Amino acid sequence: MPLSSSSSTSAKGLHLNGAQALLIVGGGVFLAVSLLVGLMHYSGQPLIMASFGASGVLLFGYRQGPFSQARNVIGGHLIAALVGLMCLHLIGDYWWSMALSCSIATTAMIATRTMHPPAGGTPVLVFLANSPWSFLFTPTLVGAVSLVLIAKLFWWLLLREWPRRE
Repeated sequence: MPLSSSSSTSAKGLHLNGAQALLIVGGGVFLAVSLLVGLMHYSGQPLIMASFGASGVLLFGYRQGPFSQARNVIGGHLIAALVGLMCLHLIGDYWWSMALSCSIATTAMIATRTMHPPAGGTPVLVFLANSPWSFLFTPTLVGAVSLVLIAKLFWWLLLREWPRRE
């Protein structure tokens, strides 16, 4: 169940009006992205990519949805990055190999039950940045795991629960 603009209630009885729910969701996304950017600057490692903003929408705005689960966020980004890197480095930097990487990433996420729509943009990022193989570890793996852990901690502190799938 999303925290929407209508009145929301969690399993623990947290009652929110529309404005409160919007502030909580917006605050969660702000916190998660801020922490990733801060860690990136502190460590000197790339830990964030554009598609993580869209992942934040799901983790904080639609936290119980099937695409918001840790398996989907982490697995989806990893699969999409791996496919993008393979297409870029094994086929080359062509318009059609970028399109092919998006197609293969999408079908691979479906086949592995790790569908995460924001990860559909990850192969595009791989191509646009002409990413090295290390892109699979940072920002993809480290960033996705960090994002999920931040969201889990945020919701646990707020609701004392981590949502299950609907």
